[in-house]
Formats: sequence, C-alpha cells, structure tokens
Amino acid sequence: MAETAASTGRERPDSGSLRAVYGISVTAELSGLGPQTLRLYERHGLLSPQRTEGGTRRYSDHDLATLQRITELTDDGVNLAAVARILDLEARNAALEAVNARLEARVASLQAEQS
Repeated sequence: MAETAASTGRERPDSGSLRAVYGISVTAELSGLGPQTLRLYERHGLLSPQRTEGGTRRYSDHDLATLQRITELTDDGVNLAAVARILDLEARNAALEAVNARLEARVASLQAEQS
C-alpha cells in the first residue's frame, strides 16, 4: 500500500502541483511502486518526469496522481498500451470539458448583456 505524505511525515504541495520536487526514490516510496516500475512507465510513455540539468528525474504531485491512476488501471487488469490510451483520452476529455465550461460562461455572459 502506498504511503501518504502524512504517514511519512513529509509535507507535499497541492495535489495538482506541476512543480517537480521528488526524486525517484521518494516517488517510489510515496507511490508504493519500485524505481524500475517508474522507469518502465516512462519508457512506455505513461509518465514524463522533468529532468535536472544533470539528468536526474524529478516528479511532481501531478506525476504522483498519474501514478495512482496507472496503478488503479493496472490493478483492474488493463495492459500498459491500453493505460496509455486511457490516460490520453482522459486528458483530452478534461481539456474539452474546460473549453466547454469557458464557452458556457461566455454564452451566459452574452445572454445577461442582452437582458
């Protein structure tokens, strides 16, 4: 089972943070996955951690959330190729939902101006 920030005594930034602060060993500990699994997911394009100038991987809270989603899917028996497709579709869906929300707000604003 993955340890949480509270159980490890570490404070973590907001869960959606894109700031890459965790090294691979800390990320492995927080996610409950091994470093080799993290590297495998990167090779399959499921995860793209930022790199320091020296090439060291740095993971963000967003990466940790992605790892949690990958774990949920693989625990349900989904293979890595399908996980990649699901993650892509979920990201596209989220982007479309954001655009739709902006358009709905704009329509409401225009309707209010006409009243």
